[in-house]
Amino acid sequence: MTAAQSAPTGANIIAQKLKQAGCKRAFGIPGGEVLAILTGLDEAGIDFHLAKHENAAGFMAEGAWHAEEPGSRAPGILVATVGPGVSNAVNVIANAEQDRVPLIFLTGCVDIDVAETYTHQIFDHQAILRPIVKASFRASKGTIGVMMEKALSIAMDGQPGPVHIDVPISVAEGESNEVLTELAQLAPASMTAPDPIVGDAIDALNAAERPLVIAGVDAVTENASAELTAFCRQHHIPVITTYKGKGLLDEHDPLCLGGHGLSPKAEKSLLPFVKQADCVLLAGYDPIEMRAGWRNPWADDAKVIEITPVLRTHGMHRVDITLRAAIKPTLAQLGHGLEVKTRWTGGEALAVRSDLEQAFTASDDWGPGQVFATLNDCLPEDRVVTADAGAHRILVSQMWQCKHPHSFLQSTALCTMGCAVPLAAGYKLAKPQTPVCAFVGDAGLEMGLGELATIRDMKLPVIICVLVDESLALIELKQRGSQRKNVGVDFDGTDFVGVAKAMGGHGVWVDDAETLKVAAAEALQRDTFTVLACRIGRRAYDGTF
Repeated sequence: MTAAQSAPTGANIIAQKLKQAGCKRAFGIPGGEVLAILTGLDEAGIDFHLAKHENAAGFMAEGAWHAEEPGSRAPGILVATVGPGVSNAVNVIANAEQDRVPLIFLTGCVDIDVAETYTHQIFDHQAILRPIVKASFRASKGTIGVMMEKALSIAMDGQPGPVHIDVPISVAEGESNEVLTELAQLAPASMTAPDPIVGDAIDALNAAERPLVIAGVDAVTENASAELTAFCRQHHIPVITTYKGKGLLDEHDPLCLGGHGLSPKAEKSLLPFVKQADCVLLAGYDPIEMRAGWRNPWADDAKVIEITPVLRTHGMHRVDITLRAAIKPTLAQLGHGLEVKTRWTGGEALAVRSDLEQAFTASDDWGPGQVFATLNDCLPEDRVVTADAGAHRILVSQMWQCKHPHSFLQSTALCTMGCAVPLAAGYKLAKPQTPVCAFVGDAGLEMGLGELATIRDMKLPVIICVLVDESLALIELKQRGSQRKNVGVDFDGTDFVGVAKAMGGHGVWVDDAETLKVAAAEALQRDTFTVLACRIGRRAYDGTF
């Protein structure tokens, strides 16, 4: 450092460590307490993107994370100011924790001595966030670099998740004499299970006539799709995934029975099939996504083997053999020791796949199923879709077939509304050449209408397909199913076409499949966002999922 150069600020060190980790973008809403952080990010070459709400900003960060190439996914960054900025973000932080999304949450705070005598907008950020983050730090002068290395390692290790960093104003703005060192490389987990335990698992699989693989979010995080595909194809073992695991095995493959966890209609075919399995291999399967019917869903005498990189404490099911190890090398270990032979000789897996395809084939009548089938046919093969919480998500998750992981984004564990549009925005921002379509209910779109302005400002030509039924359809269905009075689930219609135009985009009312085809084709050529407002009518989901 020359005499003319000033020492780096605490914010500079924070930003440089994030840059070293591969972070490219940050999202949020600034306040006076985070101005130094924004400057630090900018000087480090990390772009800051302004959203209209911290909750949406966090989902944008997640969407951008999904878009990065395997092996180079750095944590997302969410920035919020003191007080209301932090509390606005609680939902998306809880979602990141439950959906296993690495996220660095930078918050501004006043200095401790100030907080003793100043109360405006002040509350204990760490006390609120600790239950829903992997770790929470308060930045201190002299140890910022060490803290950042800890935070980044924790966010990415095991099951990824959010890490909170509270940054006092004086620490962010003050000069630091810390020497900026290179960030230590965090190699992906590669440990394998002990040979005797692996041998027990191989023996159990070799003895099985009807083995089954259930794969989930940890296999996605570990980029284990190729290894899972090779293992199942070589040994003719069918695969069920969670919704988060969609695409781990190409869902067009006869061995793939699709992503599941929330559809009672699907479970009528699927759970009896699971009961037939005499050996179940859980590959990175986290049952946090699943309904109550997935508590111990297999037969009492079935052998259950689990490959997991982390300790499982959920208590949702029993396991006979636990392989505490990385998924990719362990699948290779098992595959090398397994006999190649015909399994499920009665064609049971193909029969269940056929039953599911028939159950979720769209009818000829206009409705949500025809909306999804039409867009599935006319959107390019390399498309990525997102889905909000609600009835539409359950149906489209069953109907939509994915070739790869990270191509169907949704809130699967927390199942929170308001995620689809910002997830789509973040993905499109990071991967602009990929067609991106968000599926959302009308209430979900109304919840985050302000982000249409964000998408306009970012110049992102995403497609937003809104299913218009003027009702909280999933809740109304449950309400009706329990013979309760209709209360608090229906609402008046919004002119989504007019709103889209007012927000700088384009909107189309859609009442039939042909109109949808034409509108989708035109949307792919547009340089701004398009809202496809598909009017499906109330109770359109009855019997569909």
